[in-house]
Amino acid sequence: MTKATASLPPDLHQWVTRHVSGMDTAAVTDASWPRGDSRVWHVRTGHNEVFVKLYPSTEKYEREVMGCEHATRALAADEAPHLLATDPERPAVILSALPGRVVRGLPLEQAEEQQVHQLAGDLLRRWHGAPEPISDIEHQRIVASVTAQADEAATILDRLGDQLSPAEQDLVRDVARDLPGLAQALPLAYRHGDYSPRNWLWNPEPTPGHHSLIDFEESAPGLPVEDLVWLCGAAWPTRPDLRDAFLTGYGRPLSSTEQRALVLLTARLGVSYLSTGMTKTDTVLINRGRTVLQHMVHAPR
Repeated sequence: MTKATASLPPDLHQWVTRHVSGMDTAAVTDASWPRGDSRVWHVRTGHNEVFVKLYPSTEKYEREVMGCEHATRALAADEAPHLLATDPERPAVILSALPGRVVRGLPLEQAEEQQVHQLAGDLLRRWHGAPEPISDIEHQRIVASVTAQADEAATILDRLGDQLSPAEQDLVRDVARDLPGLAQALPLAYRHGDYSPRNWLWNPEPTPGHHSLIDFEESAPGLPVEDLVWLCGAAWPTRPDLRDAFLTGYGRPLSSTEQRALVLLTARLGVSYLSTGMTKTDTVLINRGRTVLQHMVHAPR
């Protein structure tokens, strides 16, 4: 995450001033992710510390607001930011700051990293466990979204099949064939949508430490296992200890249906990385896609 001295756009600064005192002497830093569409600023005044977030679309704004509201029902008060002000016209929000640092990139010892992942599993269990009404139309949207992912995998297989090993081809065929049925069979929940260490905060003090969650602009009803895709593809293949710690916190092992869906969803992401990388001649995406596919070929499903 970038950290540079910055200033808010004038109209946004004027709006924030109506809700945050001391803006005339505020210290503002850019806290946006380099590849994100939203803009985020960390604002410190003599009396306040807040985050200001400006969204590229009304949809992302509404998801952030709904995610914050879900967090108030699912989590403890200090485990997620609070909405201090909202403006759907900009669209923008002001969020309370939380103690701790973003987990991604932190130099954690193995035991502490396992602790963080166990707490992350516990938090996600409670996030998924807080019920939200999911309409039949929303259910249809979720199935349609997963079906579109399966169709994407089939299209990529037709186009790039000769770039894949026989085992990888079989895996992608499974994605195209089985994902829609799994989406019909699995339970639904309100998912975070980007559940990874870049959206986890860790504060080691006071002992035993405190874990919290940020960034709800991708939150929406969906399959709970969708929140495990990043972990399944990027962390767990080389760190089974983190998988064990996370699922200990989550409170239960995945069912065989959930495990199969998770592997296929992760494989779909991997083949999408590969396809995009080849289209853009992006070696980072190509290597990431190949690594994910190789890991998923060997994952239990």
